[in-house]
Amino acid sequence: MSTKFRQLLQVLSGTSLIGIGISLNYLANLGLGPWGVFHDGLSKTLNITYGRTIIITGIAVMLLWIPLKQKPGIGTIIDIFLVGTVADLIIPNFPLSENIFVSLLLIFCGIILIGAGTAIYVGGNLGVGPRDGIMVGLEDKGLKIGTARNIIELLAFLIGWLLGGLVGYVTILFVIGIGPVVQKVLPYVDMRNNV
Repeated sequence: MSTKFRQLLQVLSGTSLIGIGISLNYLANLGLGPWGVFHDGLSKTLNITYGRTIIITGIAVMLLWIPLKQKPGIGTIIDIFLVGTVADLIIPNFPLSENIFVSLLLIFCGIILIGAGTAIYVGGNLGVGPRDGIMVGLEDKGLKIGTARNIIELLAFLIGWLLGGLVGYVTILFVIGIGPVVQKVLPYVDMRNNV
C-alpha cells in the first residue's frame, strides 16, 4: 500500500469513526460529550441539524488556529464535512435509547470510536480537523496530547452548557475518557514523522 493511499485511508476511516462515535453518544440519550453539549446548544440556538452544527463549528474553530500557527491540509477539509455528514446520516434514522444498558454500551463504544478515530486520522498526517488542530498546536507548545485533548473537551463542555446543551451524568466520562484513548492508539497509526 502506498504511503499517500494509507494516509488518505486513515483520514477517511478516522473521521468516519468519529462521526459514528458522535452518533452513538447522541443516541444513548444519557447526556452528550463536551463537543456534543456544545453542538446541541448551538443547534437549538440556530435551529439547524446536529450535523450541520458540527460543520459550522469546524469552520469557525479554525480561526483559533491562527495563534497556534497550525496549517490546514486535505484531512482538515475532510474532517470539517465528513464528521457532520456521517452524524446527519445516522442520528435521524435510529431511535434514542430507552434502555440504560444499551445506553451505557453506546456511550462506551462512542468514547472508544471518537478517541481511536481521532488518533487514526491525526496519525495520517494530512492535516487535522479544526478541533484537533488546537490539540496538536497545544502539543507543539509542550502539553501531552492527551492533556491537550482534555482541556479542549472541558472548554467545549462549559461553553455548550452555557448555550443550553444537553448535559448528563455521562458527560464527564467523555471529558476524562477521550484523551487517554487518543494517547494509547496514536503510536500504532502515527505517520507524522514518517512522511
